[in-house]
Amino acid sequence: MKLTRILQVLGFIAICQAAGAIGTIFTVDAIPNWYVTLNQPSFQPPNWLFGPVWVTLYTLMGIAAWRIWSKGEKAKKIKKARSTKFATRLFFVHLFFNMTWSIAFFGYHDVLLALINIIIIWISIVWLMVTYWRIDKVSTYLFTPYLLWVSFATILNAAIFALN
Repeated sequence: MKLTRILQVLGFIAICQAAGAIGTIFTVDAIPNWYVTLNQPSFQPPNWLFGPVWVTLYTLMGIAAWRIWSKGEKAKKIKKARSTKFATRLFFVHLFFNMTWSIAFFGYHDVLLALINIIIIWISIVWLMVTYWRIDKVSTYLFTPYLLWVSFATILNAAIFALN
């Protein structure tokens, strides 16, 4: 792989990790001061699990988004170039909602707003996967763990809302 391509994929990964880091700013203080006071469902995973899972998911997301973007850079057909541009734009809109979930949940302590937000994230992941499938199946596979985790997180968010 050429240095340029390595830097491009690292750039996409860095953007995803930065979105996670912004969310972490709102999360760190809220966990010991607010989150621990909430009623938690019995299936709540340990807090230490979230960090490694999200670092992994943001890395996979970055690789998938880069693969889609790079297909557009190489596309000779106008239609394919347009679909990769749309998919890349959709990815960044989705990433905005991903980042704002932590702000809603941990920053504003608004569990309902976070639940609405995560439902939007879930829908956008499915939409991205359908869009990615037409362009690059590997990118769809890279998003599969993310869809599974966000599905679980949506159930967890809904349970916390119901319990509080």
